[in-house]
Parts: sequence; C-alpha cells; structure tokens
Amino acid sequence: MISGIVAIVGSPNVGKSTLFNRIVGERLSIVHDEAGVTRDRLYAKAEWLNTKFSLIDTGGIEIANTPFQEQIRLQVEIAIAEADVIIFMGDAQLGLTDEDYMISRLLHETNKPVVVAVNKADNISYQLSASEFYSLGFEEVIAVSTAHGIGVGDVLDFVVKHLHEKPKVKYNEGAIAFSIIGRPNVGKSSLVNAMLNEERVIVSPISGTTRDAIDTPFTKDEQNYVVIDTAGLLKRGRIYEAVDKYAAIRALSAIERSDISLLVIDAEEGIVEQDKHVAGYAVDANKPVIFVVNKWDLVTKDTYTMHKFSEKIRKEFKFLPYAPIVYVSALENKRIHKIFEQLLVVYDAFNLQIGTSLLNEIIQDAQIANPAPHFNKGRLKIYYASQVGVKPPTFVLFCNNPKYMHFSYERYLENRLRESFLLDGTPIKFILRERT
Repeated sequence: MISGIVAIVGSPNVGKSTLFNRIVGERLSIVHDEAGVTRDRLYAKAEWLNTKFSLIDTGGIEIANTPFQEQIRLQVEIAIAEADVIIFMGDAQLGLTDEDYMISRLLHETNKPVVVAVNKADNISYQLSASEFYSLGFEEVIAVSTAHGIGVGDVLDFVVKHLHEKPKVKYNEGAIAFSIIGRPNVGKSSLVNAMLNEERVIVSPISGTTRDAIDTPFTKDEQNYVVIDTAGLLKRGRIYEAVDKYAAIRALSAIERSDISLLVIDAEEGIVEQDKHVAGYAVDANKPVIFVVNKWDLVTKDTYTMHKFSEKIRKEFKFLPYAPIVYVSALENKRIHKIFEQLLVVYDAFNLQIGTSLLNEIIQDAQIANPAPHFNKGRLKIYYASQVGVKPPTFVLFCNNPKYMHFSYERYLENRLRESFLLDGTPIKFILRERT
C-alpha cells in the first residue's frame, strides 16, 4: 500500500533529478513488459524502511522570467498541494539565493512537513555552509550529496516518519472501495451521480472539471461501498501541462487506496491510446479493472455492435483479458445496476482463497497436460504451490529453477486457475521460489 506522496522542489540545477533517481534506485525510464501499456515519466514508486510512497519531481523555480517559468511554477505549486511531505533542495556551494527565499515562503503557507536537503555538500566546509539554510525557518536541514549518497538516508528517515503520522483514511468495515478512472470528459462524474442517484459531484462538459479525488461512502442493497472520483488523466507531449500531469497523481493515489478501478471509456469517441495509458496504472498496482463503456445511448447500434466493441477492447487491451466489460449510459441512468453486479463478482475474486490440496491438484494436472517448454537451458518443474495472500490472489510456486519459467507458460498456468476457480476480473500474482 502506498503511504503517501512526496514532492521534490527547488530552484534549477540543485540536483532534484539526481536525488529523484537515487531514491528510486535507477535512472528512471518507466516501461512495462506487456504489449499495449504505455508510460511516461510522471512519477515513480519508491520505498524506504518498508514504507512505499509516490515520488514526484518538479521543474526548477526561478524569479527571472525565463521560458516556461509560469508553467513550471504552476507545476510546482500543484505538486506542493498534492504532496504529504516535501523535500526542499538547496545548493551548499551556491548558498542561499533569492529563489530559495521565494520557495520557502510558498512552503511555509502549506503547513506541511518540509525537510531542507542542501545538496553538493561533498566536503566539510560545504557541509558547514549548509547550516545557513536554517535561516529559511524550517526545523530540519540536512547536508547531502546526491552524487555520492551522503545524507540521503537521513532525508528519507524524515520522509517516512511524517508519512506514518499522516491520518489514515478509514472506511466502513467490509466496504468495497472503487475508483473511477479515465481520461477527461468521458463522463466519470456523471457516472458517479448515476450510481449515487443524487447530485453530490459537480458535472460539467468542460474537460478536467474534477481536480480532486472525492471519496463518497454509500450503501446499496445492504452492501457498503466507497466511490472515489478522480480527475481525468490526459497525456500530452509537454511536461509543462502541469494540471493534467498532476491530476494523474490524484488518480494514482485513488487507485492505490481502492479495491477495484472502473475504467470509463467513451463509447462515442471510441478507444484511444490514452485509455491504455490510464489502465496501465491499475495494472501496475495489481488492482482489478472493470471496463465501463459510457455514453452507449449515443451509439448507433445493430445486433452486433456490442460484440464488435467488446472485440475491439480485447484487441486493444491484451494485457487485461480477464477484465469484465459493462455498457452503460450515465446520462440516461441505464444499465447502472450491471456495474454493481460486477463489483460484487470481482471483489469476491480479488479476495478468493484456494485450499492448498486443491491448488496443487490443479497445478500438477496442468503440468501433466502441458509440460513446460525448454527455456534458459532447462525445463521448469513445479513441486508445490501455496497461496500466500489475497488482494490479489498471490501464489508461491516452489520449483527447480525460477529462470526456467517462460512468460507463456506462466500465462498458461494462470488460465488454468481461472478455468478452475471463480477468478473473474482479478489479477493473479505468482512468486517463484527455488526449492531447497
């Protein structure tokens, strides 16, 4: 579970991106091994002392009216608003600047936890000069060297401590929390209104009206739910379109704290590349996805229209073959009950527990029916299987050598489990361990 959001801010060339990459643990290029899942460098998941969080980088703020400075400043202000903890970076070799004072005033207005990381403190004299940053009025100032990793652990200790102090969102016991995700103007807020049957969310034809993730608990047929509405996700080529970029951070947070994500697709406009991009966030979080094709009332239909649209979804979203599809009209409040039917089915699958003996019987029968292919100079042999978790169902496979597992055989085993058990709609996670 993601504990919160951490933003790195500061003036240009103080080492924000270097710190970002060091915390993440790599020179970040977000990719995915499933065809059709697209990515861009919006954020990264990081972990420190068993605490996971989302980390976002920002452009450098300058007082001078440099190109794109207005957009960069907007980007930073949104990141600050979204963050639970802020890392404010300075430059020990450059010393305090007018930009540092300007940024500190912005941060003091937020009343959020701030740690000042004074970078480029590679020797004792620069480490001592970092103390002048206490004059900015923040309690925690740490001399760091992002190039050598000095002090980074102390910064992360501060981050984790304050993430743990953040109030936790609590829902009613047994509540099914689901997020409404999708690109702008596909009718997410209208869908929320239709599901709640009341005007609790602002509905507007203007793209991007909903900028906050709004949690609304409700009860239907004696089942508790929480619907989490999010801002539309919009991918464009330029990083300066900050509002849409950081609307994505809200959606990521919503996906993390929900059980199921409803991916809303515009039936009239059809499937676009950005729909796959949005779905990828839920896939990365190991959360179930239900396709909700909205505005179905606007489509000219014949006997085969729904079947053809479903075929197109399966073709474009090959990485989500298990996700159910529901066709609705939020505006006319039609077929909304189908969503609740699927939520119950998918939630049960997401929490399904399988007996060990029955699980092993299915795995062994699968190997007999179709032995693993020769791969990486060996052939996989699974000796024993055990379920170790739910949300999603997670299985440990004890085998002769994990490197012998070909992705096609893993998919075969997954399909056998889906044929044998009620796992509709949920992802399945395998962990391979070598038997000792």
